[in-house]
Amino acid sequence: MPVVAEVNPNAHVDPSANLATDVVIEPGAVVHPDVEIGVESRVGAGAVLHAGTKVGERCLIEDGAVLGKRPRLRPGSSAAGGELGPLVVGDQVTVCCGAVVYAGSTIGLGAILGDQSQVRERTSIGAHSVVGRGSCVDFDASVGSGVLIQTSVYVTGGSVVEDEVFLGPGVLTTNDDAMGRHARGEPLKAPVFRRACRVGGAATLVPGVEVGEEAFVAAGALVTRDVGAREVVMGVPARVVRRVEDEDLIERWRGG
Repeated sequence: MPVVAEVNPNAHVDPSANLATDVVIEPGAVVHPDVEIGVESRVGAGAVLHAGTKVGERCLIEDGAVLGKRPRLRPGSSAAGGELGPLVVGDQVTVCCGAVVYAGSTIGLGAILGDQSQVRERTSIGAHSVVGRGSCVDFDASVGSGVLIQTSVYVTGGSVVEDEVFLGPGVLTTNDDAMGRHARGEPLKAPVFRRACRVGGAATLVPGVEVGEEAFVAAGALVTRDVGAREVVMGVPARVVRRVEDEDLIERWRGG
């Protein structure tokens, strides 16, 4: 028989919030107006769900996470956009301790956002993708399904990360050649990661480069030009050294 939501007396839940059956709200959590939380989801101690946030079924929002935060921007910021809609969190998502997920973003089925990670506004994270501890996916980025973003990665604003991409720990991306000294409204040049490419730890990508499908970027490389499909590059600056062999393609290793 369904159980009504279990709200700890030391939590605050606005009366307009919509809690489904078997939801658990732990001590110190704050659920703001018009929040929706699906069946069998749990909100950990001290977590904050801002107004309008929508959380799917069987989600785990761990201690101290903040969902639906709105950005605080300087005048003329490249991150400025139109009115933000609500944060939408799909079913079976885990938002780990201390993570901050902004309004206007969408988190897909079964995704995991690691401890102290940050997902900025108007960003999408695809189904079953992982954003590692302390990593940031900045505004207007698009992350596909089955993506693995490791610890302390910076995915810059406007980046495109297609399905099944691997970004190793400490990967750094950039989107502004002029480092802020450009005309207001001039578009930024974010990188593009094509399907199933792999980028090793501490690699750095300059603005506007594209890493091709199934390409391999070695750890510590400095990528200053496009990397073609299945090319293996390494060095500073990165140079092509060989091609990815058939036996290393994602189809062989998927689900392993």
